[in-house]
Amino acid sequence: MQLQIDQEKKELKSHGNYGFPLLVSYERLSYFETGSFLWHWHPEVELTLVMDGEIAYQVNDSLYHLKKGQGLFCNSNMLHSGRGIGGGDCSYLSVTVHPRFLYGYSSSIIQEKYTDPILKNPSLASILLEPETDWQRQILERIEKIRILDKERPVSMELQMQIELLEIWRNIFEHVEVGGEEKKEYGRDMERIRTIMEYIQKHYMDKITLEELADQIPLCKSECCRMFKRCMNETMFEYLLNYRIEKSLELLRQTQMDVTQIAGLVGFGNPGYYSRIFRRKMGCTPLEYRKDRKKTAVR
Repeated sequence: MQLQIDQEKKELKSHGNYGFPLLVSYERLSYFETGSFLWHWHPEVELTLVMDGEIAYQVNDSLYHLKKGQGLFCNSNMLHSGRGIGGGDCSYLSVTVHPRFLYGYSSSIIQEKYTDPILKNPSLASILLEPETDWQRQILERIEKIRILDKERPVSMELQMQIELLEIWRNIFEHVEVGGEEKKEYGRDMERIRTIMEYIQKHYMDKITLEELADQIPLCKSECCRMFKRCMNETMFEYLLNYRIEKSLELLRQTQMDVTQIAGLVGFGNPGYYSRIFRRKMGCTPLEYRKDRKKTAVR
């Protein structure tokens, strides 16, 4: 499995529908071919509860080491990604909900007084949820209630889910500092990051220079590198390599092109270098990956 995202890194997966904009999904890192999910965002708020294992979960520039029983609140439109820790797997519950499910209709007092101050707070991209903290434990318990409702599906399921989510939001509203105007520079950096990622996604098959990336913002090359590393905990070069490898997986699975052709199509001028990077990231060669996927398809 791979995330389906557009050129702006927005996830294309449907999170519920207009009539009921909520999705409860049961995820596992090993479901993803790279054992991780790449950077993406969506307008829905996401609540995560770790069911088993551990995950390195990053939202914008904040990196969390989540363990069983812990959770995370990820705000609307925030870039986030996740990967395993120490080669281990992780299963987790994801509840994604569009904010309108909470505030009802545009310009309602619920939206203006309670949801927008959180949704539009640039310093509130995410909240670590730990069972040792009373109000956070209450949120984790309500996420678990939503899971049970999704499994048992009582006749009033939608209504009960909305009640639980409103209580979660009340808890967040009462325990975090709203506002956040003091972090305008932080918000500007994240917009710059999105611009760089979008450029890489459009041009990953070409030779990309540091000058080209810096010109997109624009910043000088050294400051561009420092900003990306500071915000994303990886260099632009590492991000580019990861993205190219991710795109090559589709070609290995879905075409009969040889490794040299595929390497060139995803931006690697040297097929030997492509194979070395592939092995480092996937634990096998491109040909071994293709052979293994064929065996899996036969089963």
